[in-house]
Amino acid sequence: MNKACIILFTVLFSVLLGAQEQHSDKSGRLNGADKIIGLESRLIRGKKVGIVTNHTARLQSGEHIVDVLHKSGICTVTAIFGPEHGWRGDAAAGDKIEHGVDTETGIPVYSLYGKISKPDKKMLSNVDVLLFDIQDIGARFYTYISTLFKVMEAAAENRIPFIVLDRPNPLSGNLVEGPLLKKEYTSFVGIAPIPVVHGMTVGELASFFQGQKLIKDANQLDLTVVPTDWNRNEYFPDYGQVWINPSPNIRNFDAALVYPGTCLFEATNLSEGRGTDAPFLKIGAPFIQADELAKELTAMQIPGLRFAAVNFTPVADQFSAPNPKHKNVKCGGVEIVVTDYKIVQPFRTGLLMLAAVWKLYPSKLDIKSAWLSKLTGTDVTEQLLKQGIEGTEIANRFMADSEEFTLIRKKYLLY
Repeated sequence: MNKACIILFTVLFSVLLGAQEQHSDKSGRLNGADKIIGLESRLIRGKKVGIVTNHTARLQSGEHIVDVLHKSGICTVTAIFGPEHGWRGDAAAGDKIEHGVDTETGIPVYSLYGKISKPDKKMLSNVDVLLFDIQDIGARFYTYISTLFKVMEAAAENRIPFIVLDRPNPLSGNLVEGPLLKKEYTSFVGIAPIPVVHGMTVGELASFFQGQKLIKDANQLDLTVVPTDWNRNEYFPDYGQVWINPSPNIRNFDAALVYPGTCLFEATNLSEGRGTDAPFLKIGAPFIQADELAKELTAMQIPGLRFAAVNFTPVADQFSAPNPKHKNVKCGGVEIVVTDYKIVQPFRTGLLMLAAVWKLYPSKLDIKSAWLSKLTGTDVTEQLLKQGIEGTEIANRFMADSEEFTLIRKKYLLY
């Protein structure tokens, strides 16, 4: 490989990981991680600390919390626990990750995505207190909150204090959409009875999981949430912090915003944009006529969004799309353009898009029933689609669930 190719490869790799990690945050806002090394350092001073984290755990300075704690003298970091995509954030969706040692610090690293999703007693044998610091994006099937749930159980079982270093929900704290997860569809992409869009921070969710006694031994858990500086009316663009890709295919706020809807296409034979320059913002398949689908969706006048007809060809990428659907095959479809993020209803939009594809291509749309049920948390969605019920009506059927949850969650809100 010549020098030019090596440089290009390095640049592309940095983009995929969200190379903003070296950039300091000029917003003036403090997250829980900033506070634990400052005013709240008393919580970990002199302790042996295990930390559940990934590449998103940056301080205002741009430094990673593990590096700062390791050098600080405040505590001794004795274990790192990584979620899906690995603690460095460079593993593809679904990749199983092995245990290892961090080359920079020599700290043992344990994977919580693969054979093991919860730390065992041996992994925690040298830990006095557990920290959790991962940026979530506010969707039930984004697996970081499932890791949160499992680690909370481990902390409770082993009587280890658990501290959540909170960060904002980029989709705001007021957007709540979708059905409550039915118990029979519990999985790692649906760990608790919450809507698809829950409108809570990980700190609030931790309080909810404990308060509702969803985790085992909930009464034994010593939980502390170190809050972030955030107003729940704010979306990511409003608070001006540096965007770090939370996973390889969520490359900007717009992708995070539509993800709770377009992720539903994972359960179909349509590409959800993996292997393109705009994952989750491009949707299509070889059998779709781009202009036809764009016209259908445009006629729906979906709030806050515009749909542009596009043709694209998914290609493999070892970091973000090792084997994308319709690899190297030209697809017709749409690209979603966000025009007003504050009025977007992503889950409803996903249902409308699914209904539009079913209407136009009923004999060609293939739905993986079990996966769609896990993603939506119910088997009702596919039934209604195949009855020809309009997407708006399907979404309306779930409004009672989201309204119920909005009432239940009130006592756990911190902002």
